[in-house]
Amino acid sequence: MNRVTRAIKQLLPHGLFGRSLLIIVMPLILLQLISATVFYERHWDNVARRLASVLAGDIGMVVDSFRETADPDSRERVLTIAAVNMGLGLSFRDGAILPNVASEKMIEGDEILLRTLTDSLARPFTFELIGETGDIAIHVQLPDGVLDVLAPRKRLYTSTTYIFVMWMVGSSLVLFGVAMIFMRNQVRPIRRLAAAADALGKGRDVPTFKLQGATEVRQAATAFNLMRDRLLRQISQRTEMLAGVSHDLRTPLTRMKLQLAMLKDGPDVAELKADVAEMETMIDGYLAFARGEGPEEPVRTDLGELLADAVSGAQRAGGKVGLFTEGDLALPLRPAAFKRCLANLIGNAMRYGKTVMVKAARQGDSIEVTVDDDGPGIAPDRREEVFRPFRRLEESRNIETGGVGLGLTIARDVVHAHGGAILLEDSPLGGLRARLRLPV
Repeated sequence: MNRVTRAIKQLLPHGLFGRSLLIIVMPLILLQLISATVFYERHWDNVARRLASVLAGDIGMVVDSFRETADPDSRERVLTIAAVNMGLGLSFRDGAILPNVASEKMIEGDEILLRTLTDSLARPFTFELIGETGDIAIHVQLPDGVLDVLAPRKRLYTSTTYIFVMWMVGSSLVLFGVAMIFMRNQVRPIRRLAAAADALGKGRDVPTFKLQGATEVRQAATAFNLMRDRLLRQISQRTEMLAGVSHDLRTPLTRMKLQLAMLKDGPDVAELKADVAEMETMIDGYLAFARGEGPEEPVRTDLGELLADAVSGAQRAGGKVGLFTEGDLALPLRPAAFKRCLANLIGNAMRYGKTVMVKAARQGDSIEVTVDDDGPGIAPDRREEVFRPFRRLEESRNIETGGVGLGLTIARDVVHAHGGAILLEDSPLGGLRARLRLPV
């Protein structure tokens, strides 16, 4: 049962447009099938029976006329009158005898004609289909010969059958076309809304969505516009707050640095200088975190060039960093924010490993970037933990070894702002791998 259900689901359309059309078309098809069934079982059968009865009655009248007279001239007049008034081709073969064979079943519905002729004539007869025209030849055995009757096809078949079928198929196609146009217009605003939501998720500029379509679609578009405004307002407030707090903290730190510079060197002064340096580093991290959500607009950028710049900077800092890129790596990015993301990932890899390898390649409709190191790595159950703000796996307070706990947080926020994802995995080099996937 489950297999059948899955098979049916695979055959059904997956999109709203296809499913909506299916909802409209299926009742239409069922209605046509029911109408055709009723027509062929009732109307076709009744019409065929009545036409066969009329034809049998005409032939019976000619047979009765032949029985009442044996004069050849009179019979010829009967044949002429019947041909003119009944539309039949009639001839008489004097002294002929029908072969003792059954009528061949050559035409659809001939059972009705066979029954009707049997009931009406009460004489031996045969009938057959003549040529491609579909005319019917009926041969009736009389006492002194055989009466040959050639009945046109229209005497047994009505053209209304084909007209009905043509109207049924034609109207179905027209209704199907109208339904397609209507549903396409209804689905288009939903697709535009989905595209706008996808662009917003990728951090791209999304103008206010125009309200179109049905009432429900307009409600969804209104909710989307309100959500967009709230998100942008919250991001702006958060960025301004972090930037303001970090900027305001620099003033007392600067005064503290000046006062410490005027003091004589000593153990206590050295500790205070270290604390001030740590606070300054943390403020720089806050500012970097705030800048990652700043108002920078996405532009089409060659990711390969950004990677080359980041790797060159790491190499100048003394790191052993390699780079391998493949394919076209151009996509919409916020260059400054993404440079900070790459710098943080490569910096973390250099901090814990001796060798770092950076790779980038196109994978279908996305670009994948990996940063591998040969360091100690991170236990799988703690990999999600390191993305939390201010969370450091290094328990000491040494900034040089543990940082401030914002590097990976900034990296993930930047990647998510571009609509991508970042994962931490085991590296082939033996350490940690950071895998970034960015939609093109």
